[in-house]
Amino acid sequence: MVNLEWYRTFKGIFENGTLTKTAEALFTSQPGVSLHLNALESYVGKKLFDRTPRKMIPTENGKILYQYIYEAINQLESAEQHFKKSSQKMKPSLNMGMCSETFQFVLEDEIPHFDFDLSAKVGELSDLLKDLNNGILDLVITPKKSEKTDSSVSYKPFAKERIVLIAGKNTETKVIQNLIDNKNMKELESFLQQQKWYSAANEMEHFRRFWFDNFKKNPAFKPNFILPNINSVIRCLSNNEGFAIVPEFLCKEVFRNKSVKHVWNGSNFTENPLYFAYRTDLQFKKELSQVEEIFKVKMN
Repeated sequence: MVNLEWYRTFKGIFENGTLTKTAEALFTSQPGVSLHLNALESYVGKKLFDRTPRKMIPTENGKILYQYIYEAINQLESAEQHFKKSSQKMKPSLNMGMCSETFQFVLEDEIPHFDFDLSAKVGELSDLLKDLNNGILDLVITPKKSEKTDSSVSYKPFAKERIVLIAGKNTETKVIQNLIDNKNMKELESFLQQQKWYSAANEMEHFRRFWFDNFKKNPAFKPNFILPNINSVIRCLSNNEGFAIVPEFLCKEVFRNKSVKHVWNGSNFTENPLYFAYRTDLQFKKELSQVEEIFKVKMN
């Protein structure tokens, strides 16, 4: 099998022109450079350089080989430089995954105050958990555990995500409140079905679960407006008309300023446990604890 160092030596000779300069650039000996070149020429079965007293001149085969390996060797050297061990203390770095709404609500304002590096990834939960199991992510905020059991990943519950019915500030809700107070579920269901509804593409499961938990059936209609995320739903409802079913913690600010109404928790609470799913081999436990504390404060 070819030794990758042979290719790096070949590239060095091609670019530096002499064995001496190549040896200096690679921090090795001139005989070692000669040995690598001879081994590579023997391996490929072709002469790669014409030797002259002052310079190594690449042959046509040498020029072709250089074009093939140039980019690959540069990428390997870049990776080596990035990941090589350093005598300096490594700055802590966390790689996290969560939904975009959770990131915006919990972490976005905190990031400028972190004394460690953070890489935040948003996306489908299944993809985030896969990245966690594969060691790409260190921590995932998730309402469910992965079906794949992995001893290198631990799940720690820290909060419950309650799903509630909300309405825009200008929505008339007296009829609904009377039906809720009188526990007239059949008429409440019928009335709600006739209203204007908003939902998010990534939150339809919340919508169906809340409906089933309270009316014992799946909704017989679909929302009028299905938006990219829950924050878009909340912004559209603010100071307007319409209904949505969303996680309560995302509405704290709009409840405070009364641009959105908190209509109903449901006769049966719809809740999701929230977990810190994290790598048990994570080095930076202090930084992980700092992030966890922020989530506990803001989501409880």
